[in-house]
Amino acid sequence: MILSTLLAATDVAARELLLFAGIWMAVGLLDELAIEGLWSGLKLRGRGRALRFTPPAPQRLRGECAVLIPCWQEANVIGATLRRCIAVWRHAELRIFVGHYPNDVATGRAVAEVARLDARIVPVLMPSPGPTTKADCLNALYAAMEECERDRDRRMRFVLLHDAEDFVHADALDLIDDRLDRADYVQLPVVPEMHRAGRWIGGHYGDEFAENHLKNMVVRDWLRTSLPAAGVGCAFKRQLLGEIAKFRKLPGPFAPTALTEDYELGLLVSELGGRSRFVRALDGQGQLIATRECFPDRLEAAIRQKARWLHGIAFQGWERIGWTRRPAEIWMRLRDRRGPLVVIVLLAAYLQIPLWALLLAAQAAGFHQPPPLNATLTAVVWVGMAGLLWRLFTRAAFATAQYGWREGLRSLPRQLIGNYIAILAGQRAFADYAASLRGKPVMWDKTDHRHHPADLADGLS
Repeated sequence: MILSTLLAATDVAARELLLFAGIWMAVGLLDELAIEGLWSGLKLRGRGRALRFTPPAPQRLRGECAVLIPCWQEANVIGATLRRCIAVWRHAELRIFVGHYPNDVATGRAVAEVARLDARIVPVLMPSPGPTTKADCLNALYAAMEECERDRDRRMRFVLLHDAEDFVHADALDLIDDRLDRADYVQLPVVPEMHRAGRWIGGHYGDEFAENHLKNMVVRDWLRTSLPAAGVGCAFKRQLLGEIAKFRKLPGPFAPTALTEDYELGLLVSELGGRSRFVRALDGQGQLIATRECFPDRLEAAIRQKARWLHGIAFQGWERIGWTRRPAEIWMRLRDRRGPLVVIVLLAAYLQIPLWALLLAAQAAGFHQPPPLNATLTAVVWVGMAGLLWRLFTRAAFATAQYGWREGLRSLPRQLIGNYIAILAGQRAFADYAASLRGKPVMWDKTDHRHHPADLADGLS
């Protein structure tokens, strides 16, 4: 009697979870189909393709450019990044401001070593021990840039954001300089490196970024909605950053308590009436002009990073930026902030596996005879299966377009890894947000970088 009651309750729970997950998966499928329909229409009309770009000779910008690179415990990678920058960006108009903390001697030493090679690198020592927040470090770099402007009596034309682990493209500065004649903010693509040491955990970032920067950002650019800044390869007109600082009533444009200050900055451009552009361009050799990075290849680091993104974009974004009245913009912000719901739906979907396995085993043993699925649940199952197969196919297609067919095939099992990371990251993000509501201060919970693209010539696929 007790066993029958427990099995009946399990049956009810499994069907309710199936209905809940199925309905939201169907909604998600319709959302993705809408994006893919717009993207397909753009492709058919010859729009959304990467443009061809030839930089001027000699390399010369229309005005001064500041690159801001915040650092905390980045001794492993910052030297390679700075050497790459000064090697391929020979522009006299360039100044690279690199922030480091007094209690991070190794990073300060690595920055100083390269700064001795090129006067365009400006080390900026933070006034207090770290870590504070990335936005706080960026504001200190912004203040150092303002001081440089006063000393040289020359105002920057634009400000470019990069991270300590970036591998920049030689034509990126010239492309940004050209596109900022038509926009106030420009975002270049980001390409996670596929290397053997992190092919599975780190590789799932490549699958996600390939789809996002080959399709989603292209559609957003066409819709003229806000474009989230990736924090790297994103450039803003100097005047615009000053207006954002005044709007926020802060000394700098970056919100010190924001976990995803770059995302917020991209949205504020549209809020203030600025023009945003996502630019995909190919160089003279047909290579994408993009920023390349090595993303976390260990489980704990990936969970921490994804949790920070989820907390900053979904929870803080809703709380700090809010909404808008434009239908297309509402749609995009809903997509940005759907992360917590996606985690719950994934959890509901995966919980069904042990429940239905138990029910099938009980049925085979003669302990339980479940009623057949009704028409609604049957439709949910078929739609869910179709949606799953479609998502597997589209993700693999974009991974193939970015990395080749081998990585396209690997993207299929990597989606399971990505889902697992998303569930664990969601749990952490919920806990972190709850802690912030209780008054816990926001800190720079940054990712440890073990590899740099410049050091992986033998490990790249």
